[in-house]
Amino acid sequence: MKKVLIIGVMMSGFAFGQVKNDTIEKVYKLETASYKSEKKEKPLPLSRKGQMFAFFGWNRGAFSNSDIHFTGNGYDFQLNNVSAKDRPTKFGIVYFDPSWFTVTQYNFRIGYFIKDNLALVLGIDHMKYVMNQDQTVGFSGNISDPTYAAMVQNGQVNLADEKFLTFEHTDGLNYENLGLEKYRNLIHKKNIDLVWSYGAGIGVMFPKSNVRLFGNERSDRFHVAGMATDLRSSLNLVFWKNWMIRAEAKAGYINMWDIKTTLNNKPDKARQDFVFGEVLAGIGYTFNTKKYN
Repeated sequence: MKKVLIIGVMMSGFAFGQVKNDTIEKVYKLETASYKSEKKEKPLPLSRKGQMFAFFGWNRGAFSNSDIHFTGNGYDFQLNNVSAKDRPTKFGIVYFDPSWFTVTQYNFRIGYFIKDNLALVLGIDHMKYVMNQDQTVGFSGNISDPTYAAMVQNGQVNLADEKFLTFEHTDGLNYENLGLEKYRNLIHKKNIDLVWSYGAGIGVMFPKSNVRLFGNERSDRFHVAGMATDLRSSLNLVFWKNWMIRAEAKAGYINMWDIKTTLNNKPDKARQDFVFGEVLAGIGYTFNTKKYN
């Protein structure tokens, strides 16, 4: 009887130990599989430190009226409340031909996430600013040349015939800026994410101003003319984890105090400041600079 009891205890102990070992092994395998699955899962787009994106698109702009002050040899005057608009290129192959892309009103961005959901964004906004030619504006100041002084009547000057002034930043009104943007994921599906961002930027104005004043040779050269700042917000539709369609709106302030008005190195210059608005859209690509698996 004792032998039977001893054998029964040994068998039960063996069976219990086997069950316990099987259970531990199963739990270990489940935890390992869960860990591997979690480790291999890619982070949400536009959400993690180390992620980057690049973007190229096109814009439309609008500008407030501004006062433009001109100084040079024999003149010092201001044109008041001058209106202007942008000049979008007619839609066509020029929008997609790399050799012609600078002709359009384009935007370029490259962003790097310095923290989760917080990106440092370097951008170029190539806008175009064209003074409306068919307008009469207020005038204050003096002009020594009697021909152009005579064009001022009752404190106003008519710009329609282009003899007094043509004034553009069309190659263009270039805002080279650095921004800080916060990102928030709104929708997360298998192959589609919708991400909202908002932020602010600051940068330099590097226009190629096309100015012809008093019939002089037209000024047409790139030059650091001032600074600007902006507030911006965007919606980013990310599909297949990497490709991105971006739509952005921004508003800002531009102050240019050193606009070249003659082609040579004369001290002639103009200054102006105004508020601008801009909407843009285009396509981009997101990628990780860190391995998450």
